[in-house]
Amino acid sequence: MQTHNQKQVARFGLYLLGMLLLALGLTLNTETGLGASAIVSIPFTLSEGLEMNFGNLTLVAYCVLVAAQFVVKGKNRTWVDLLQLVVSLIFTRFLNVFKAIIPYKNGVLPADIALLVLAIILTGVGAAMTVDMQLVPNPGDGIVNSLAQRFGKELGFCKNCFDLGCVTASLLIGLAFGNALLGIGLGTILSMIGVGRAIAVFNALCKRPLLRAAGLEPVQA
Repeated sequence: MQTHNQKQVARFGLYLLGMLLLALGLTLNTETGLGASAIVSIPFTLSEGLEMNFGNLTLVAYCVLVAAQFVVKGKNRTWVDLLQLVVSLIFTRFLNVFKAIIPYKNGVLPADIALLVLAIILTGVGAAMTVDMQLVPNPGDGIVNSLAQRFGKELGFCKNCFDLGCVTASLLIGLAFGNALLGIGLGTILSMIGVGRAIAVFNALCKRPLLRAAGLEPVQA
């Protein structure tokens, strides 16, 4: 039997692993040359157009999302929500590290597609693990959940609308730089479809064991 402390260590360890996998998945998605995942398509498009650091621009975007949550939540906001800023700082440092150490050169379509599939799987698994541990959400998940609660809409519907908004904004930003598809491509569309499926499959196979390991599974009466 695991002690309470052991379960807490497991919980934070799984959360950190999920964050690493999510950062790796998003980075690989951009490395394919097929466009960024929808959630980071705006900072990625800006980084391509302005030749600025992707991780740092993602941090700025996440800070904007945290601020937006404070507005959307209204009286339901809490100062605990600010912990997302700490998560954002750590997460975007992972993005920079992976960007620096991954030597992949895109341009061979079969290899790019294979890497994209891996990226989608890693993104889905990482997202599922961080959410399942019920700690601090990343700002992308946080704003979607806030919108769903504020307007009484289904979470998946809000996620789809939010992703569509990100892609539309990225297209407009790219157009301003002279190339509407600067940060958007086949990988963006496939990730919008595939990440949700990867989350569903992972949770079906692994969620209960992970919750049990982290001491989060409901006690049976």
